[in-house]
Amino acid sequence: MRFILSVRSLLFALVLLAISAASSAQIGIGISIRIAPPELPVYEQPICPEDGYIWTPGYWAYGDEDYYWVPGTWVAAPEVGYLWTPGYWGGDGDAYVFHEGYWGTEVGFYGGISYGYGYFGHGYEGGRWDNGHFDYNQSVSHVNVSITHNVYNTRVEDNTRGNRVSFNGGSGGVQARATSQEEAAGRGKHIAPVAAQTAHVESARANPELRASANHGKPPIAATSKPGAFKETGAVAAKEGGTVHTAPAGYANNTARSTNETTRPNTEAVRSSPAVHVKDLPPAEPFAAPNTGNAKQDQKYQQQQQKLQLQQVNERQKLQTKQEQDHQRIPQQPATEAKQQKLEQVHQQQTQQLAQKHTQQQQQLQQRQQPTSHQPASRPEEKPKPAGQ
Repeated sequence: MRFILSVRSLLFALVLLAISAASSAQIGIGISIRIAPPELPVYEQPICPEDGYIWTPGYWAYGDEDYYWVPGTWVAAPEVGYLWTPGYWGGDGDAYVFHEGYWGTEVGFYGGISYGYGYFGHGYEGGRWDNGHFDYNQSVSHVNVSITHNVYNTRVEDNTRGNRVSFNGGSGGVQARATSQEEAAGRGKHIAPVAAQTAHVESARANPELRASANHGKPPIAATSKPGAFKETGAVAAKEGGTVHTAPAGYANNTARSTNETTRPNTEAVRSSPAVHVKDLPPAEPFAAPNTGNAKQDQKYQQQQQKLQLQQVNERQKLQTKQEQDHQRIPQQPATEAKQQKLEQVHQQQTQQLAQKHTQQQQQLQQRQQPTSHQPASRPEEKPKPAGQ
């Protein structure tokens, strides 16, 4: 009986993951979009808040049937010597797929997209690591030299100036290919986006003002000094918007494959097999805001939600790093195919167990936060009084 229940729980978790993939905040390999992302807006880079922070450029993400802007922000590097490789949209025919960004000791391929402020299509010119501390290129990065003294000046020729295309390949996309060095960096050791970055994306998705349909390609919050600091000093608005693309002619006919898809015509699932690695899992759906009618209680519940979200993001990141290290230990040779297959089975089991655990934790927390209806206590039946009283 316990075995049957565990199998049912696992299947239920996988179904939830499949549903959340269709509306995930960050598009991965499993979802393709049939409308090109908007052009990149023009904005000023906020001042770097502290030493060791590295610039992560803004980009258009997709969720809730619309593109939304994820503001550029300064992020503390997860480890000394690590740099950020931005994510990018890749076009393939009439479909666009997002490739997630990552931390690594070398900057990999990010589609040749010119995000600006050091990311001009290849590599990063905004700064460099030197003997355990990060030096900022003052000609590219916006730093306060009275606070940050580890700076240098190297003029960088930006041959992509004025090119605000936000995707690689396809019709009208940037026609750039990865160099051998970028390919090697892509195969190296990676660290997934840190918890602060994931929370930053979720906050952007929850903000209706950042949706392309609302801001028409000119987001009111284009960049922040730190992740999630949308309303704090240092948040800047876009100076100039970008073109928002519309559906091509005959779009509805080309994408209407089933009844379910007609309700979500902008997305098309391209893979339905269970996730093998943590990096294949869609981001967790954001919690619904608690609304018990008690402001103090709602604030307490919201803090519990945020704590659980950060905990789960850290667990995902830890397991993903471990899985990537496992792959590096096994050479990709025919003689090790059996070991590789066994390792993939272990990784799939780990991934599914983590997904199931997180789903159950979220359900339990939501159940605890449901408002309870208090019924008035029933009064004991009164005995009839004797006559004359």
